[in-house]
Amino acid sequence: MKRVVLRAPTPIAPFGEPARELRILNKPLWLLQRDVLARHCQSTVEIDTLDELPAGAGELLVHKDNQFFNEALIDTFIVAARRSGHACQLAFTLDDKAITTHALRLQDGIRRQGDVYVADVFYYPHGAQANPEPLVVATEPREMGYYHIPSYMAPNHGDLTYQIPLRAFLSLEHWLHVFIANSPFGVFAWARKMEHEVEASWRTKLRVSARALIERRHFLQCSALVKIGKNCSIDPTAIIQGPTVIGNNVHIGAGAVVVSSLIGNNATIMQGSQIMLSVVSDRCYLPFNASLFMTTLMENSMVAQLSCLQMCVVGRNTFIGGGNIFTDFDLMGKPITAMWKGELHEVGMPVLGSAVGHNVKLGSGFVVYPARMIESDTVLVYADDHAVIPKNVTTGVYTRPPVFYPTRDPRVQLHDPLDGPVTR
Repeated sequence: MKRVVLRAPTPIAPFGEPARELRILNKPLWLLQRDVLARHCQSTVEIDTLDELPAGAGELLVHKDNQFFNEALIDTFIVAARRSGHACQLAFTLDDKAITTHALRLQDGIRRQGDVYVADVFYYPHGAQANPEPLVVATEPREMGYYHIPSYMAPNHGDLTYQIPLRAFLSLEHWLHVFIANSPFGVFAWARKMEHEVEASWRTKLRVSARALIERRHFLQCSALVKIGKNCSIDPTAIIQGPTVIGNNVHIGAGAVVVSSLIGNNATIMQGSQIMLSVVSDRCYLPFNASLFMTTLMENSMVAQLSCLQMCVVGRNTFIGGGNIFTDFDLMGKPITAMWKGELHEVGMPVLGSAVGHNVKLGSGFVVYPARMIESDTVLVYADDHAVIPKNVTTGVYTRPPVFYPTRDPRVQLHDPLDGPVTR
């Protein structure tokens, strides 16, 4: 079967490049698509519009290069389409909770057509044909997440949950979708898949239980659920729970906690760091006591000590300084909104972090509000006159921060005697 890729060149803010170049589960999206489809497609051609589809070219699979899908979805679609014997288009029911809850906002690629939602994934048995029939694929979502949290953070009876699918699909047109593809539909979906396999097969349950018993480990810490690459150094006091995949040449220090995450090759996670439901790509570096929750770090990035990122996406070659807090909850109780196509739109989630582009350098001490973006190639230096010490401080007792810049400090006009001398 020939694979035909429809180009989607629109850049995704704040990264400034098309979705195909962004890392999803530690691979550029174009590479992830190729690997998922490798068993089905022998050749690939790229086009700009459906009008360029070759006629009479044999069996074709057509998709856009900004789409995220997993093997379970594409296998189900291809098998059902071949069985039908006619041209088909991927579709979802109107009550598919994974699609309606997480996939419809801030995008145009999944749209309603009659009594179904359709996406630009096509199967043609004998070359391009007009009017392909919608072929419904059930994502089989399951509600998973956190229960009994404070009710002011989750209006639905204190439940903060996601609809995690077995068969995942997204049209990546906003950084929100990059977050969903990596965390809820990515590493979180690994746990969904494992739950399904354990429930469906007593052999799987017995295999994992036997492995845990032989290794004398907790069920979630055994090698059936935690895959570790070559030449890794992991301190025995580190806690690693699966499903987790750790690449080659990884160092994990004392007291670190890694839960249901993906750690790329040559990554360093030092003592006390905590990573949960996150993707840490190749060559990333986390010093001591850094924290990631449902956060994606693209390759060669660093999050310094005492920084906490929740539900964020960070681009490649980016430095996040120490003591930064990325908040994910609006204290005023207003819906979280994000910029898309020049306008603010509700994201449909009670909590959401922020996105940081490529090649960003962020100093220490920032507090970033929910759903904000920091564009690529930005350098932010914290320079609050009342909180930063930019010059030498002479001996003395200071009940307030010293005056470093008298020409712009309003306290100078008040002749405040509490501000002692400083070296300028």
